[in-house]
Amino acid sequence: MASSDSMPSQEIHILPLTDNGAPEVPGGYIYLPPVSDPPYALRFAIEGTSSICREGSLWVNLPAAQGEHFQRNHFREYKLRPDFNQTLKIDIPVFLAGAFAYYTTFTPLPLFSTSESPTPKPTKTATYYINVSPKLTLQGLSLPLDALSIFSIVTKFMGEYPKDWERHLQGIGGRGYNMIHFTPLMEKGESKSPYSIYDQLKFESLCFPNGESDVVSLINKMETEHGLLGLTDVVWNHTANNSHWLELHPEAGYNIDTAPWLESALELEDALLDFGMKLQSHGLTTFLHNAEDLNRLMEGVKEHVLPKLSLWEYYVINVEGDANAAVEAWSTGATRFPAGGFKGSGLGGLEGVKDWSVKQMADFLLDNGFFGASELGPRFHRKIDPQVAAALLTVIYGRKSSAEGSPDQRAFRTMTSVLNEINVSFYQEFNSDVDVTLQQISDRIKYLRLDERGPKLGEINSKSPLVESYFTRLPLNSTTEKHKPTSLALVNNGWIWAADAMKDHAGPSSRAYLRREVIVWSDCVKLRYGKSPEDNPFLWDFMTRYTRLMAKHFVGFRIDNCHSTPLVVAEYLLDQAREVRPDLVVYAELFTGSEQMDYVFVERLGISALIREAMQAWSTSELSRLVHMHGGRPIGSFEVDEVYGNEVSHDPAPNTNGLNGLAKPKIERIHKIKQSPVHALFMDCTHDNEPPAQKREAQDTLPNTTLVNISACASGSVMGYDEIYPKHVDLVLESRLYSSPYSDQTKKKFEHKSGTGGIGGIKKLLNQRHITMGRDGYDETHIHHDGEYVTVHRVHPKSRRGLYAIAHTAFPGYGTGERLAPVHLTGTKAKQIGSWMLQVDADEATKKLVLADEKFLKGLPSIVSDLPGIELYINDDESVIKIPKNFPPGSIALFETWIPSAEHSEGLDKFVTSGALEAFGDLDHFDLNFVLYRCEPEERDWSGGSDGVYNIPNHGPLIYAGLQGWWSVLKNVIRDNDLGHPICNHLRDGQWALDYISGRLERISKRESRPSALKAAQWFVERFSAIRKLPNFLLPRYFALVIQTAYQASWKRSLELMGDNIQHGQPFLQSLAMVSVQQTGYSKSASLIPSKVVPSLAAGLPHFCSSWARCWGRDVFISLRGLFLGTGRFNEAKQHILAFASVLKHGMIPNLLSDGKLPRYNSRDSIWFFLQSIQDYVKMVPNGKTLLKEKVSRRFLPYDDTYFEFDDHRAYSCASTMEEIIQEALQRHATGLSFREANAGPGLDMQMKSQGFQIDIKVDWSTGLIFGGNQFNCGTWMDKMGESEKAGSKGIPGTPRDGAAIEITGLLYSTLVWVAQLHDEGCYENSVVTTAGGQKISFQGWASRIRDNFERCYYIPLDPTEDDEYDVNPAIVNRRGIYKDLYKSGKEYEDYQLRANFPIAMTVAPQLFNPKRALDALEISDFVLRGPTGMATLDPSDLNYRPYYNNSEDSYDFATSKGRNYHQGPEWLWPTGFFLRALLKFDLMRRETKEGRTEAFQQVTRRLEGCKKAIQESPWAGLTELTQKNGEFCADSVSAIWSAAPLKATDNVKQSPTQAWSAGCLIDLFSDAQDLSIE
Repeated sequence: MASSDSMPSQEIHILPLTDNGAPEVPGGYIYLPPVSDPPYALRFAIEGTSSICREGSLWVNLPAAQGEHFQRNHFREYKLRPDFNQTLKIDIPVFLAGAFAYYTTFTPLPLFSTSESPTPKPTKTATYYINVSPKLTLQGLSLPLDALSIFSIVTKFMGEYPKDWERHLQGIGGRGYNMIHFTPLMEKGESKSPYSIYDQLKFESLCFPNGESDVVSLINKMETEHGLLGLTDVVWNHTANNSHWLELHPEAGYNIDTAPWLESALELEDALLDFGMKLQSHGLTTFLHNAEDLNRLMEGVKEHVLPKLSLWEYYVINVEGDANAAVEAWSTGATRFPAGGFKGSGLGGLEGVKDWSVKQMADFLLDNGFFGASELGPRFHRKIDPQVAAALLTVIYGRKSSAEGSPDQRAFRTMTSVLNEINVSFYQEFNSDVDVTLQQISDRIKYLRLDERGPKLGEINSKSPLVESYFTRLPLNSTTEKHKPTSLALVNNGWIWAADAMKDHAGPSSRAYLRREVIVWSDCVKLRYGKSPEDNPFLWDFMTRYTRLMAKHFVGFRIDNCHSTPLVVAEYLLDQAREVRPDLVVYAELFTGSEQMDYVFVERLGISALIREAMQAWSTSELSRLVHMHGGRPIGSFEVDEVYGNEVSHDPAPNTNGLNGLAKPKIERIHKIKQSPVHALFMDCTHDNEPPAQKREAQDTLPNTTLVNISACASGSVMGYDEIYPKHVDLVLESRLYSSPYSDQTKKKFEHKSGTGGIGGIKKLLNQRHITMGRDGYDETHIHHDGEYVTVHRVHPKSRRGLYAIAHTAFPGYGTGERLAPVHLTGTKAKQIGSWMLQVDADEATKKLVLADEKFLKGLPSIVSDLPGIELYINDDESVIKIPKNFPPGSIALFETWIPSAEHSEGLDKFVTSGALEAFGDLDHFDLNFVLYRCEPEERDWSGGSDGVYNIPNHGPLIYAGLQGWWSVLKNVIRDNDLGHPICNHLRDGQWALDYISGRLERISKRESRPSALKAAQWFVERFSAIRKLPNFLLPRYFALVIQTAYQASWKRSLELMGDNIQHGQPFLQSLAMVSVQQTGYSKSASLIPSKVVPSLAAGLPHFCSSWARCWGRDVFISLRGLFLGTGRFNEAKQHILAFASVLKHGMIPNLLSDGKLPRYNSRDSIWFFLQSIQDYVKMVPNGKTLLKEKVSRRFLPYDDTYFEFDDHRAYSCASTMEEIIQEALQRHATGLSFREANAGPGLDMQMKSQGFQIDIKVDWSTGLIFGGNQFNCGTWMDKMGESEKAGSKGIPGTPRDGAAIEITGLLYSTLVWVAQLHDEGCYENSVVTTAGGQKISFQGWASRIRDNFERCYYIPLDPTEDDEYDVNPAIVNRRGIYKDLYKSGKEYEDYQLRANFPIAMTVAPQLFNPKRALDALEISDFVLRGPTGMATLDPSDLNYRPYYNNSEDSYDFATSKGRNYHQGPEWLWPTGFFLRALLKFDLMRRETKEGRTEAFQQVTRRLEGCKKAIQESPWAGLTELTQKNGEFCADSVSAIWSAAPLKATDNVKQSPTQAWSAGCLIDLFSDAQDLSIE
């Protein structure tokens, strides 16, 4: 076999979509790796008839070809071609990094109805986002984002360019950083803050005298000589308050012209500033000394500012003006009645309006005739609609003629009262806002002038006004005089505590500026973009040019104030930037206050990482938490992709769209899109943070940065951190320049070592390690917090090499703390890299001296010293690290680690996940039954009681002994990376699980002579041998890899042995098909024949899996078409048919086979499901008609009711062909049957009364219907016998269903039509049966009698006037428009019950039904009977309906005691298959268009949702027998069986969580769907 490595391959990332088009990815965040060469593909996987496929399209804005520009609003359409049996696959090659999107459009599926219903309008789903990571290179090498070590500098402190800059760059590169983050490099405004940009298109001339050419030179030198990439801030939210272009374009900001809702805020600020300049004239001090001064000042504001402003006029209605307008409109007849009238009173109820209270009138106008409620505006902007108000007056006072003279004063008074009532709430709103405004003014003045933590601004004067300015007033000059005066006051930007990130706090819905809630940046004017470039053409164009200029020179952006930047603006500008630089890295700080909101920004903008700050930690435990958050996955994490080299041979399904013209590869490497957190840029300190010397202890500088750099994400620092600057450097007020001892060292001489002047030497070591680990993918960590110590172990997931760090933090007040206990690194070798301590002279006198330097920013005196005394003991199975007593706060120790047993771990990963396809490639389905499944009773049965399923301590026994048992646990453990799960703890404790798995397969292969299983067993032995040597903490990961690999290989092999429809079918169909492997296997206590053990189909697991309970005739042949014929397992189908044919007796097959030794003939329906299965076999299997000529040895003599034991000489002494078997069954029924069961009595059935053992079956030749049974037996599948002596139900069936059961009638008709056709084709000798009276009846004649009478006998007309046309007793009809369940049973009312049996007849014999009536009946059942997964066994409106089954209940309730209501309401799953088959069949009959046919398939798909969810979530990997009402769990579903012998002690399971027919009947649906084409 050719190696997959030598074959062309295509990387595929799978994106499954839910029924409503949402991404089926945990967390919903779609994060893809960088673009590859050749490009990988994003595969949208969509179930073929999900809702979005109805007239549906997928719309994607990823570029279609290499080199194509990205256009955010250009979505390409991919038509979704419905296909019931398959998953649609649409492959989109990924050529670009960035933020992309998709959505779907479709016409929603209407509710199912047989009558005309309105067609839903086409709809569009939400837009979902796809982030593709950028790809960076530095000096020709790939640089993953997690390998970045970023260094922030504030350009204004860098000194003279290029001399000083070159020195600093040398020092930065020398310390091992690989990217510089520049604060804005553009011309600054008057405040000199880097973030207050004067001219966005001009680089700072003081730094770069030659402008852009200097920047080009700088970036080039950084990359080529210093190994540094460039990252810059972009500021989109505001501009400097003195930006010259604002005078030309004041519309770029928020002013009274562009934002009239700010008028009140401007008036208030003007008044406050004026008041502040006149404090002394009001007898108030200009210098606040205490709270009393502040209180007096605020009283002055209330007395001298607010009353003069009349701010209430911005809130309320002008009562007099609006009342006059209303009366004037009334007087002139200018009325307008609202569309809804007067609250539904109608014309006849208008008199009632006259009695309305003033409050009712006010509410009416607020609801129907009011403007301006939601926002502020100019004074009295809130108004009522005078014409609507006039309509109200008209109703109250009638129409006013113009001849009546002056306006009616009554009307004016009424309207005045109404408007005053409306104003009540507006005055309350005003008062509330004023209270907030006053409190905000007071709090801010207190902070600025009195608070110990504040700046204490001192005297209130023109330079330090009473309040900060929320508005920049543009100067009056020749430029600004061209604009309206109202446009010259522009709102300044700022921030608000706990603000809604999606809300514009200067927008119309915000009152933050009036309420003085903004912490303002008075040097920054907030920019007003609007919603699109059309709203502000100049601003969008200007900022686009700025953004493209930045992208031209820098590989990355840090978006300043990102959370306040309108998303539509950021999207547009980032699109512009990525057009210039496709692999743009984007960082941002988000202060949204919500992780969910963070994801919105990240997804929409394609943010590479969010900036996180270690200095935000207030304690060692909090710092440990931050490291844990950004540290990567836990050590020993599970492999979340399928398996190593997850190749699948490419065999395109019909609905695969392909790679848009790219050549199709032969191998696909499939990757699941897994849950991803938002990536982080973890900073030890940012330019906004206080450094450790100011916030903690200065010594914490070293442990803090160590913990940051060992984290598995990008890391960062700031100039001054390594140098240990004593305090935060103020970006605005500071004017001194950087100094650093490292800026004077050449890169060649720069060594990572101890020394004075900061931590730069150690930082180089940390950076080097960080970059190496990031490049190589060291993404697993273990973080441990112990007192003031934090230890971190970061390792490579495959090589298992790692870096171990011990950090002793230095938070204030903790002293030296306790000594760290010895560290034990199990199974790991360690080598010390070094240990160091940082000492800093940080007393106040030293700080003052350092801060007193007038020219330069300097660090505190410090020394990093080697710290001796670390003891390292290397043992065979561990390394032990003991730190010395002298390991003070500010100390660290670093160690290299490796695991000898995993030194070739990358090879180990490949080894344990390879070879499985070959090892499992010779297994047949019966081998795979052993390998994958086998529940506890099966395992005990086969091993003679010695073996059972595995029991995991603190978890419990597995579901299966085979791989499915392990996988049912592991799949969720792997998905959730649940390393604390009991299975993981158990694996760490010992290797018993490994011994069990390999030992079990070896025993099976040898004991049962199954050499094909030996190869699989050997594969396990070899893989387990390879991982046994690993440390126990790695065993869960590698054990899971082995199990996952073997499970998938077994699953794949199982499907390979099935038909193409299964191999290429959707996952749900494949899961159903695997139930055939699960349920079919060997049992020593149950076989199809008495002479030897052969594989047989279990009815369900675990209860129906062994001995007499395993093989049921009815269950087998209800399941056979789906589990065997529908999966291509034709031989298994044939063997079961022949086996049951061999035990034909009385013209019946047994319901309980019991190996053929003790067959029991008490089910009237089994023979008809058997004959239907033969028909299905003949029609579905190639050359299937040859079955008719197959001979079978007979357990009993043909046409002879004599019973004898299986070892009697007569047993198997004669043979019949299958054709003869069929004829005998038909003939015996035509003649009539009457016999008493062999061995009747308590030994056979301890519950049944004597009358129940009598079996009578006959044909009513007037109708052709078969009748049978009595009120003391239950010969159909609804076979629950009453058992309670206490309730008096013992021996009285819950559902006798005697008479002519509708499904038997349908199956009989189907068989007759089929054999008649066979005869016509010359394939069946007989054409008639003979009645008991000797009359010969042809098959066609018999079928015609049934057809001619069926509707009359079974249909209950919807219209009672039609009753005379049918055999109906109107007095006992409960529900109309349905088909009877029975005809002429022992209790007439039972005939009329609605049950889920008629769809069986519809499915096999649709010709019997009037299509319109059939569909109507199905619609009723869909509403009345259908549950989430199963079909209710009785109409809920029936008096006998009891939907909760509890077999263990022994009460006095006749209906429910001992579970007598087994079929009186609980929802069984197998009838769902027949119901959906009938629904599809009859719905398609009325559909005339492709769209209509598609809808029919989609209606069925919608009804499969519960079953899909159930099989996916079930640890049994199957579908249960039944549920209680509305799909509720039924814990006691399977003890309702007839006990031929007492249950053994081991038979203690009371559930049948996976049932053969539940899955098989749904496979039938898919088989039908293949034949019933959408086309």
